[in-house]
Amino acid sequence: MFMVTTNDVPGYRVTQVLGEVMGLTVRSMNFGQGFTAGFRAIGGGEIPEYTQVMYESRYEVMNRLWAEATQRGGNAVIAMRFDTGALGSFTEVCAYGTAVVIEPLDGSAPAA
Repeated sequence: MFMVTTNDVPGYRVTQVLGEVMGLTVRSMNFGQGFTAGFRAIGGGEIPEYTQVMYESRYEVMNRLWAEATQRGGNAVIAMRFDTGALGSFTEVCAYGTAVVIEPLDGSAPAA
């Protein structure tokens, strides 16, 4: 199955559009992580505690996006995007795109 940020997949044609799909998560850090991150912020530079939360969040929303596309019968997601926001002390991460069915242009092999 493909998940791409482009509007098409080279070498494949879209045979069916199944609609928008998304994955969403809202996360917070535990007290210890937040406390440590606060001290790191004073000195500037990367804050590994926040980086870890964002990586985990992106991984989770991509899995949820993938699951929704598969549930609808898709074998690809095109025009995939990320959106992030803050809700107070919480971080929201959303991935969204269009679930589609694709097939190779030459008809030889199914989509991976």
